[in-house]
Amino acid sequence: MCDWAIDLLFVISSRVPHNPVVSLTMQLNLNHIGQIALAVGDVDRAEAFFGGKLGLRKLYRFGDLSFFDCAGVRLMLEKARDPDEVRRSSVIYFRCADIVLAVRELQARGVSFTEKPHLIAKMEDHDLWMAFFKDPDGHTFAVMHEAPKGYAAAP
Repeated sequence: MCDWAIDLLFVISSRVPHNPVVSLTMQLNLNHIGQIALAVGDVDRAEAFFGGKLGLRKLYRFGDLSFFDCAGVRLMLEKARDPDEVRRSSVIYFRCADIVLAVRELQARGVSFTEKPHLIAKMEDHDLWMAFFKDPDGHTFAVMHEAPKGYAAAP
């Protein structure tokens, strides 16, 4: 234990009557993601895609790091040090209000979809629809729609 923590424990325990040891605890809450990092081959090209085509709000850029806002979660695009790093990523799913309209708008902006909107699962209280696309580095993304039961995607 570091010196300042020992001093703090001593001060607290000396001020609490009849309690020789006071336990200091913190409630851990990891329910909110603050940032997701994504390695890219070209930060300028990635900025054009995420800002221009997907319409994400750019927060700032610092060297080879570019940050976008995704409803309070930062998406950090970072220049890959090794080309193999670019291909190592998980799928990121963007929630949308209507999958057909979202896909239509993204296609108008030049986004090519690898999978059209389709029903993924019939959940108890909604139907889950998704459509998949890739960014210029080949990362897979999806738009997802938690649709009302019985939703049918219009062509």
